[in-house]
Amino acid sequence: MASGQARREELDRKAQEGETVVPGGTGGNTLEAQEHLAEGRSKGGQTRSEQLGHEGYSEMGKKGGETRKEQLGEEGYKDMGSKGGQARSEQLGEEGCKEMGKKGGLATKEESGGERAAREGIDIDESKFTNKQA
Repeated sequence: MASGQARREELDRKAQEGETVVPGGTGGNTLEAQEHLAEGRSKGGQTRSEQLGHEGYSEMGKKGGETRKEQLGEEGYKDMGSKGGQARSEQLGEEGCKEMGKKGGLATKEESGGERAAREGIDIDESKFTNKQA
C-alpha cells in the first residue's frame, strides 16, 4: 500500500508543477483536482452524447476536429496527431498496440473490426486496450 501512496504523492507533486497527470484533468493543480475535473468532463460528455444521440455527437466531433485543423494548420494538425499517437502507444505498451492494430486491420467501410472479428470468430482481447500498469 505504501508504494501506491508514494505514487500518488509523486503524481500530486507533478500536478502542482503544472503537469497533467490524469487524462482529462487539464487545469487541475493537484492530483485530486485533476481526478475531479476528469470525472466531471467525462460525465458531461456522456450527458451531451445522450442528448445528441450517436450521429449528432459524432457530427459535433467532426466539426470540432475541422475547427482545430483550421486553427493549427495542416502541419500543426499532423504534429498533434503524431504526438497523440505516440502518447497512446506509450500508454498501451507493445501488446496493447498489437491487439488494437489487429482489430483495426479487420475493419472495412461496411463493417467495424469488432463486428468482423465476432462474425469470423477472431479473438480480440480488448482488456489490452487499457493503459499498461506502471
